[in-house]
Amino acid sequence: MNYKGLTNKSDKIEISNDIDVSKKPLNSEKINSGRVDINVLKSKLEAQQGKEFRKNIFIFSFCVLLLSSIGIFLSL
Repeated sequence: MNYKGLTNKSDKIEISNDIDVSKKPLNSEKINSGRVDINVLKSKLEAQQGKEFRKNIFIFSFCVLLLSSIGIFLSL
């Protein structure tokens, strides 16, 4: 019998040429997509919408302030 365990001390390294090295994934483990909690997704969406709402309110209030200041300046 031929044992190829720790007893075989060969300096040869065999590399399969079937797959290009650049195409191999770095992480060979399978990504297991589990279930997603809908409440987590809702909270992320609400946080994103809250940020957009604050940004829109800021832009709208700046435009109203700018128009009112121009109106007051022109009326003097």
